[in-house]
Formats: sequence, structure tokens, C-alpha cells
Amino acid sequence: MLRLVHTSDWHLGHALHGVARDHEHARFLAWLEQVLVEERPHALLITGDVFDTATPSAAAERALFDFLARARAADPGLDIIIIGGNHDSAPRLEAPASLLRALGVHVVASLQRRPGRPLDLERLVVPLRGAGGEVAAWLAVVPFLRPADLPPAHVAQDPLAAVRAVYDEVLAHARARRAPGQALLATGHLTLTGAEASAESERPVLGGLTALTDDLFAPDLAYVALGHLHRAQAVGGREGVRYAGSPIPLSMTEAGYAHQVVVVDVEGEALAAVRPRLVPRTLDLLRLPGPDEPPATLEAALERLRALPDGPPPAPGQPDQRPLLEVRVAAAAPEPGLRRRVEDALQGKAARLVKLALVAPATDDAPRALADAAPHARLSDLSPREVFERCWRREHDDAAPPPEVAAAFDDLLASVQRPASAADAPIAVDRVAALTGGDAA
Repeated sequence: MLRLVHTSDWHLGHALHGVARDHEHARFLAWLEQVLVEERPHALLITGDVFDTATPSAAAERALFDFLARARAADPGLDIIIIGGNHDSAPRLEAPASLLRALGVHVVASLQRRPGRPLDLERLVVPLRGAGGEVAAWLAVVPFLRPADLPPAHVAQDPLAAVRAVYDEVLAHARARRAPGQALLATGHLTLTGAEASAESERPVLGGLTALTDDLFAPDLAYVALGHLHRAQAVGGREGVRYAGSPIPLSMTEAGYAHQVVVVDVEGEALAAVRPRLVPRTLDLLRLPGPDEPPATLEAALERLRALPDGPPPAPGQPDQRPLLEVRVAAAAPEPGLRRRVEDALQGKAARLVKLALVAPATDDAPRALADAAPHARLSDLSPREVFERCWRREHDDAAPPPEVAAAFDDLLASVQRPASAADAPIAVDRVAALTGGDAA
């Protein structure tokens, strides 16, 4: 039997509305170390978005390397495979790859495709060994695919076909290496149709502009370890095609579901069992009113805030473990002193206000300034995608942007938020210009 632990989307270095998540990540990594001791897996798969940004802090990088060192010290036979995600810088993640390989850690953040040179398929197909040291499975290690990773003849015309071409090539090599009785596995960092995304913290990525279907992965694959979507889930009714999800909620909209890592058992060529291990939540996230409720009036919101349990502030030098709080207030006009009144109601309460939104309905059909669309909203509370959508609605009679325009914007945003090849941004800009009928610059 071959046992795997699948985890994804750590986003080390993440901050939620200005609140650093370092303590939560440290608690998760300590818990994951204990899971590895208890489960005794043969391999650990980390499927992308290891870091929250392409330029992680020294503390975030230290958290990763310290974890890898401790995990390997606890089990020197553990294979660790890390793929890059859309938040990761491929060159930065792969910089220590040679050193990490000597420690049993295999890192693939890009395909390293060069003009006129074939893919290094040996680097992308990794044998996984069982308890006796025998090869039990072959893993097709495919990271998040950027334009530079894709066949040049296809990337501009049909990026989804280009993604399929990469998987076909890597999986064909894995099948050629596989012997009878050995399983076939794969990784990916992309969006599949039928999968459920979170409302705020994920964006479509190349390979997910129009999401791929799960037939990308043939039935002979025993398990496909996916990253990118933060909600843990199987896709297309297939237990063996699965997002592990993020270990902590990365936006307020992710507060309502459990986060986990996945323990996977493979017998011979087939999937034997999938077991979630729920990650203990270090810090609660509160939304007032609840996610299924409309925004409250100011007086109703203040009343509910005063009813929250009391709690002391953290002791000096200790992490603040009070729940993070989002408050949504309905009002037809600006409310002078809104934040002060909300913060006064929270005095002595076991909660920290991190987001305050005043939801104001439109009163007429006249175009409004962006600030008027969300009075009292701070720029730090809005993602670039939210700013784009608000601007689009203002200029198009409150209509949402078409899916293809939104996807083009997300691709353009991704191209400027990471260090990438010089070819990435022009492709994204050209797509936005073509879809909007104007000059994207």
C-alpha cells in the first residue's frame, strides 16, 4: 500500500484585512507535523500557493524551510513533492531545488520550457516508493501553468488546449514508465468545471479562464492532487480527483466550512481510501449579520455587537486570539461617525473589527462615483477585482462584467502581480483590448 498526505494553498505570509496570519500558520504546521507522525505516509504532496505573494517575507520562507527540515528529520524516508501555484514565483520557489532534492524534497514550479528544446520529462515524472522501497506509483508533477510553460503554437489561440497538451505529454511519459501493479497519479493547480470556488479570495487562472473539465484526467489515474480552490472537495463525482483546500480561511467568506488535509491510500493501481483530517481552527472569523442574512440597520448591528461575549485584550507579548469580525450595515446615506460607534460598541468584547462595510442601495439610474457606491469603504477593504467590477457596473448600468471580460481582467492582474516572462503581460493586455474593443493600456 502507498499512503499520501495531500495539502495545498498554505498562503504563508497572508494577512487578512491587515491582520497577519503567522500564528495560525505556525499552529497548522505544528499540527501537520503531528499528522505525519500519526499517519506515517510515504509521500507528502503540497499542491501550490505555498506563499501568498511572489515575494514572500523572510519569515514566510523560514516557516516553509523549518517545516521541511522537521518533517524530514521525523521521517527520513518521507518523499515531499511541492508544485508552484499562481501566487508563487516559479524562480524563487525553485531556487533552492537542488539543495532540497538532496533532502528528499522535489520542487516543480515551472516546466522550464525553452524554444527548440523538449520538456525535461524525467523532472516531471517522479516515482513514489512504498514501505519496502519498491516503486508503488508514478506521479505526473504538473504545476500551475503560465504562458511560458505552454506550447507556443497554442497558448495565444487556445490556452485550454495548450494545458491539455502539456498533461497529455507528461502523462504519456508516466504511463510509459509504469509497470503492472503500479498506480498513476497527477498534480495540478487549476480550475475544473463543477468545482465550487470561494467568493472573494480566489481568481480564475490560466487553465481556468474557462475552466477545464475533469476528463483532462483519464480514469486510469488513481488520484489527482489539486490546488487553487480553497474549499476542500472532490470533483465530478470522482473521489480520486480532489482539491485539498486551504488549511485556514483566507477570506471572511471562507469562515463557514471546515478546512482539512487529505490522507490517501492507494492499493496496487487503484484508489483504496480517502480520509479527511480536519485542521483545528486557531482563530474564529465572525460575520455580522451572518452570510445568509441581509445587512443590518445600524441600530440592529450595534445591539448585536453589544451582545457579543466580553473578553480581555491579549497579554503583552502573546498573540491576539480574539475572533476577527466583519460588520455589514445597511443605510441609504452615509452615516457620520459610523466606525467610532461600532468600535465603541465593541469595547471590552472578545472580537476584533477588521472590516466594516456600509451597504447603500442605488437611489437613481444616474452614474455614481466609485466612492459613492460603497460609502465608508476603505481601499484596503477592496480587492483589485472588486474595484474593477464596481467601475464596470458604474459604466454599464449596474450590469456585471461578462465572464470573458472578467476572466481577461483576472489574467491581466495575475500577469502584473508576479514576476513572469516578458511574454505574459502582452498576451493578457491583448486579450483585454480585444474583448473590450479598446486600448487596454
